[in-house]
Amino acid sequence: MTDETHLHRHAAAPEPRWCSCAVPDEAAQEHRSGLNRRGFLTGVTAASALAAAGWVATPEKASAAAGGVGKSVTITIMGTSDIHSHAVNWDYYKDAAYTDKAGNVVGLSRVSSVVNQIRADRGRERTLLFDAGDTIQGTPLGFYYATVEPITQTGATHPMAAQINALGYDAVALGNHEFNYGLDFLDTWISQMDAPVLGANAVRAGTTVPAYTPYTIKTMKIPGYKPIKVGVLGLTNPGIVIWDKAHVSGTLEVLDIVETAKRWVPVIRDQGVDLVVVSVHSGDSGTSSYGTDLPNENAAGILAEQVPGIDAILFGHAHKDIPQRFVTNAQTGQQVVLSEPMCWGQRLSVFDIELQQVKGKWTVVSRKSTNLNTNTVQDDPAMVALVQAQHDAVVTYVNKPVATSTEELSAAESCWKDTAILDYVNAVQVDTVSKAIAGTAEASLPVVSIAAPFNRQATFPAGEVTIRDVAGLYIYDNTLMASVLTGAQIKDYLEYSAKYFQQVAPGAPVDPASWTNALNTPDYNYDQFSGVTYDVDIAQPQGSRIQNLSWQGAPVDPAQKFVVAVNNYRQSGGGGFPHIATAPVVYNAQVAIREAIVAYASAAGTIDPADFHVVNWKLTRNGVSVF
Repeated sequence: MTDETHLHRHAAAPEPRWCSCAVPDEAAQEHRSGLNRRGFLTGVTAASALAAAGWVATPEKASAAAGGVGKSVTITIMGTSDIHSHAVNWDYYKDAAYTDKAGNVVGLSRVSSVVNQIRADRGRERTLLFDAGDTIQGTPLGFYYATVEPITQTGATHPMAAQINALGYDAVALGNHEFNYGLDFLDTWISQMDAPVLGANAVRAGTTVPAYTPYTIKTMKIPGYKPIKVGVLGLTNPGIVIWDKAHVSGTLEVLDIVETAKRWVPVIRDQGVDLVVVSVHSGDSGTSSYGTDLPNENAAGILAEQVPGIDAILFGHAHKDIPQRFVTNAQTGQQVVLSEPMCWGQRLSVFDIELQQVKGKWTVVSRKSTNLNTNTVQDDPAMVALVQAQHDAVVTYVNKPVATSTEELSAAESCWKDTAILDYVNAVQVDTVSKAIAGTAEASLPVVSIAAPFNRQATFPAGEVTIRDVAGLYIYDNTLMASVLTGAQIKDYLEYSAKYFQQVAPGAPVDPASWTNALNTPDYNYDQFSGVTYDVDIAQPQGSRIQNLSWQGAPVDPAQKFVVAVNNYRQSGGGGFPHIATAPVVYNAQVAIREAIVAYASAAGTIDPADFHVVNWKLTRNGVSVF
C-alpha cells in the first residue's frame, strides 16, 4: 500500500484545557496498583464478535451471492475516535482496571486485538485504519507526559504516538483536545507520528492556508485487482478557537467544516481517487454548545447531506456509539454511510465498502458499517508492553500522598448541595488569586470564585489524600484566571447557571437527582460561586431563580465590582456563560488548577472542612429550603 500525503506544517505557539468526557461510574473495581492483566478474556473472540454482527471474513462471496455483476471487491475501513489517552484498560482515578455498569473496557491495547483479528480475516491489504481525533488528552497519562515529564523536554516518545505507530494507523484527524497543551506540544507529537495527522480547516490566521496536512491518498494494492485509491480528508472542530483561545488566538483559525469540505473534496476527486472518506472531529446533532458566533460544532450529518462526493464519514467528538447512519446527499441523491465509535477505545467502527469495476474504473456499489465492542477480546500484550513503563510511572505519580483529610469529603451531592469538596476548589482558587493580585489596583476588590461539579464519584477519603484523589475531583486540564465582574453581571451569570435545574413544583417529592441536567446541561456547566450568598429557587422559571444575592450580609450592589477566580475554559467562552468572556482579565499566570490544588494541600498538610467549608448557596422552592 502506498500513500500520498499533502502536507502543510505550521509555526508554533503556547498550553491545558477541558473535556466533556463521561467519567468512571461507581461500579466496583478490583483495587490494585499496576496494570491488571487478569480477567480480560470474556469468552468471545474478535472473530466470533464479527460473525455475531453479521459480517463475513471474505465479503466477496456474499457479494457474488447477492447477484453482483462485474468484478467486485470489498475493502474494510476501521476507525476509532476520542481515545483520550487511554492506552490500557486502567482507571487512574480508582487505581484499578477500568469497568463500568455496561461491562465496557477501554484502551488502544484492546482496540489493537480487534484490529488484528479483522486484518487477519479480511487480509491486511484490504483494510485501512483511521482515527477522528482527541487522542492525547483525557487521563493522567496524557497530563503526565504533557506537564510532569513533557515530551517536549525529555525527547521521549508519547505513549499514544508509540501505540498508534505500532498499530499502523493510516491517518489521524485532529480533535479539539489535541490543542490543549499548546502548539509546540502538538507539533512535537505530530513529529513522532508515522501516520499523517490531518486538519484541513485549521488554517493560518487570516488565511485559508491549512496549518496541518489537509488530506492524504492511500493506494490499496490487492492481488488480482486494479489498485484502489482512497482519499481521506481530515477536519477538526471550530470550537477550538474558544476552548483553546490562549493557544491559537492570532496564530490559527478553524473554518467551517462543511465549507472546507466543499473546497477540498473536489481537489481530492480530481486526483483520480475511487472513493472519499472524511474523518471529522464533530458530532452529528447539527447543534453547537457555543451559540451561533462560530461555525457548527456537530456538523457530520450536515456534511454528508450538503457536500457531494463523500462515500463514508468517520466522526467523533460527541462520545456516542453510533454503529451506522445513512444520510442522502441533497445534490447527488447518493447515500453516505456514517459511524461514530464510542470513546476511549470502547468500540471500533468497521465500514465495508464494496466497489465494482465499471468500464475499467472502480465504482462504489454498496456501503455499510457497524461498531464492535472491545470487551470481546483480551488486551494485545505487545501494546501493553510498549507503554508499560510509562503507565507504571503515572500510577506511581498519582498515588503520591499530598495531605491528610480530617474526614471523608464526597462530591456525590455536589450537583444540588454546597459541599465541602467543591468549596476546597474554590478556597484554593481564591487563595491563589488573592496572593497574585496583592499590591495591584484590584487588591481592594473582594475575591470570589467559581467551581463546578466535574465528577460525582470524586472523594477525598478520611486520612491520606493522593494526587489520584485530586485528579479524580479536578479531572480537566484547566488553568486558573481571574476577571472583574459587577454584581449585576454575577446575578446574570448565576441565572444562566441555574438553567441546569428543571422547574420543580413546591410540593413535588424531594428527588434532586431527577431535577438536574435540564436542557441537556452537563454537570460541568453548573457553576457555583463562593464568596457571595444566594438561593436557587427551582420552583421559579429559568431566568428568575436567583434570590437573596448578598455579600457580607448585605444585598449585592449591582455596580459593586468583584474579582472572580475562573478557569480558562469558562473565561474563553466555553459553555456560553454571559459576561465572563469579555470581562477584564486581571490574572492569567497559566497555573494548572489541579496542580494548584496539589500544591495548596501539600503546603497545608491537612484538609479540614472547618477551615474552608461555608454553605453560601442552597436550593429552595418558593423560598423554602429543599434540604
